[in-house]
Amino acid sequence: MEPISKTFLTIGAILLFAPAIDAIGRRTKLPRVTLLLIFGLLIGPDALDFLPALGQTWFPIVTDLALLMIGFLLGEKLAFSFLRKNARAVLWISAGEVLVTVVIMFSILFLIGVPVEIALILAGIAPASAPAATVDLVHEVKAKGNFTNILLAIVAIDDAWGLIVFSILFAFAQSLQGTSGGVDVLLAGAWELGGALLVGIALGVPMAYLTGRIRPGKPTLPEALGFVFVCGGLALYLDVSIILASMVLGGVVANLAKHHERPFHAIENIESPFMILFFVLAGASLHIDSLAEVGLIGGAYIISRVIGQVSGAWAGAMIGKSGPLVKKYMGLALMPQAGVALGMALIAGNKFPEIGGTIFPIVAGTTVLFELIGPIMTRMALAKAGEIPSQKEL
Repeated sequence: MEPISKTFLTIGAILLFAPAIDAIGRRTKLPRVTLLLIFGLLIGPDALDFLPALGQTWFPIVTDLALLMIGFLLGEKLAFSFLRKNARAVLWISAGEVLVTVVIMFSILFLIGVPVEIALILAGIAPASAPAATVDLVHEVKAKGNFTNILLAIVAIDDAWGLIVFSILFAFAQSLQGTSGGVDVLLAGAWELGGALLVGIALGVPMAYLTGRIRPGKPTLPEALGFVFVCGGLALYLDVSIILASMVLGGVVANLAKHHERPFHAIENIESPFMILFFVLAGASLHIDSLAEVGLIGGAYIISRVIGQVSGAWAGAMIGKSGPLVKKYMGLALMPQAGVALGMALIAGNKFPEIGGTIFPIVAGTTVLFELIGPIMTRMALAKAGEIPSQKEL
């Protein structure tokens, strides 16, 4: 059978299996994200090996498409109308969970004898979150309310925070090694963040103008997809963060466009197939055997991240004067961790080959755990916050 025909058959079979996944989720209350990851793991090379080898080629494309759409949709949560009411809570909670997680992670790893350089790098990776998993879960359970809005706004800016903190700690680790790459890492991080801002703003202004002129009933999908795809292409060409660029694009449109909700609804209506493929293929790329390589440092990483996220979000919510439900459950909702952490681990491994063999297996193994368990914890937090409709309503 030709590789292209295998690819089409595989995509079709995955999409046709999605309703069964949803049905299992409704009966078990397991998040669709977790079930799709498990399904991908089962049909992937570590289990039944049903996926064609060509999947390794089109997985990066599906990933970029999914992250583009997720970033754009998250940008809507950066509208001034929302931030005016929630900026204090969002900024304090996001800063708290990032900084406290870094401090706790480094402290615990250092106390158990982990070399300073490894402790710094793992501390820089730990706050990274999983925007795609969080957004998909919110859409799946139709969660609505103040808690949900704050959660989405936090994961929208978490990648920016994480990139800044990782760049600084990684540069410091390099300086301790006596290498000259510390400044280069800081400059690369600054460009990835600043370049994403430039791309998003440069495309967001004309997109907002066009959206503001669209009359009710006029189709917006071609225009919305066109701008989102151009944003992704420029981000990849300029080597800047694709999800941050699309998030800024969405933020600019949300703040400047007269009919800003229409392009977001247009993207929302077509994102589901891409998200399904993304999570199934992500599951297929997981390696369960990496869990066996976690060891003592990996166990400390897991415990430190859970403590840091929960206590940091609680501290930020206290300072930001958020409600009791936000204080109690927001840290739990921020547990998912995915590809961003692996990307940071690969960067560390490339720059530090001598310790990359320690860092990557730890991050890979713990990411498997947080990818599978994290969405369950997020769903639990949303339920505890009372923002998931009853089963009958769903």
